[in-house]
Amino acid sequence: MTQPGRPRLRVPEPPARPGQSPRFDHIPMSPAGAVGCPPIDVDPADTKPFAYQLIRILDDAGKAVGPWADYLGNVDADVLRRGLRDMMKTRFLDKRMLLAHRQGKTTNYAASTGEEAITCGFQRMLSPGDMNFPTYRQQGLLVASGYPLEKFMGLQFGNDLDPVEGKNLPPMISARDYGYFTISGNLATQYVQSVGWAMASAISGDDKVAAGWIGDGAAAEGDFHSALLYASVYRPPAVLNLINNQWAISSFVGIAGGHVPLACRAHGYGLASIRVDGNDFLAVMAAAKWAIARARQGHGAILIEWVTYRAAAHSTSDDPTVYRPKEEAAAWPLGDPIERLKQHLVAIGEWSDERHAQAQGEVEEEILGLQKLAESHGTMIGGGSAPLSAIFEKVYKDMPEHIRRQRQKAGI
Repeated sequence: MTQPGRPRLRVPEPPARPGQSPRFDHIPMSPAGAVGCPPIDVDPADTKPFAYQLIRILDDAGKAVGPWADYLGNVDADVLRRGLRDMMKTRFLDKRMLLAHRQGKTTNYAASTGEEAITCGFQRMLSPGDMNFPTYRQQGLLVASGYPLEKFMGLQFGNDLDPVEGKNLPPMISARDYGYFTISGNLATQYVQSVGWAMASAISGDDKVAAGWIGDGAAAEGDFHSALLYASVYRPPAVLNLINNQWAISSFVGIAGGHVPLACRAHGYGLASIRVDGNDFLAVMAAAKWAIARARQGHGAILIEWVTYRAAAHSTSDDPTVYRPKEEAAAWPLGDPIERLKQHLVAIGEWSDERHAQAQGEVEEEILGLQKLAESHGTMIGGGSAPLSAIFEKVYKDMPEHIRRQRQKAGI
């Protein structure tokens, strides 16, 4: 007779630790062009296979293939070149802000290295009036929307260019006119906020779409589930973006429940979901176009799991060398989003190594010039902070009496 077993605690472990060879064979993949493109009004239950597959367009030769490429249609080369420049600009902006942190000019920064296609490609598909609810790693949304980056840098440096006048932490910016809701420091609140905003949008009778943004670690938060419940019940026009970059600050995705694709969680709430190659700029554009159109046409909220890899540290307070192999980023099977779009443009005769080098030089010159301008207003070590009175302003529509008394007592 077989002896009965006993309960055992399962503690998920990443496939590789420092000193070991990187492995990604645990991540469900699909060949480029192999995944079908469902109709916009597909029943959420019929999207279950798409939670296990991976939507990809660009093959190893940089050619656009498959039904999602057909759905996207012919994209003007100028749009792709702008997307490439946006990604290059986002990456160099991150590089300069990381360097500024090392020089003591700012207090904290979270780079998006390796994730640029997701934000820059998604933003291209939004319309004026739509609203993003980002975390601290979606600066590509600002870059792609044409936001004045000297203001973004002003927030990092804590000077009078800061649009929120010292009321939030770097890089938690607010840019309503650019469809960029004030960043909340608590994770997964972005889903609750975006679903609530989308509900209000539907109540008001307009056709605006909300886009919530979280990472894989935040999928373990209670707000994630609360938002999915409300999205299931009220079917608001929301696209819930989940960037699975394989690591939270020091724990791999399995700790957040990633032994199956995170996109599967939507189906328990009766929501549609898809998984997308987040390093494929064309796949990002196609999936964003499809999901945004689905939400805007009244078919309810949708969860998108963007599969990518966080090549940079979680933030400047993190040292990833203590918990993951240093070769892991280079071994990521979906490659570098900038290089892949460059390869595609070269393959269709719309780009070259020479033009790429020239564009890189132009991007670096632009960012360096904006950084010089921003630093001329002061940094964390050079003065130029927002006026002290700003702490009382633009917080309440009508200032409460006790706050008014505090300001009077402070003499400002």
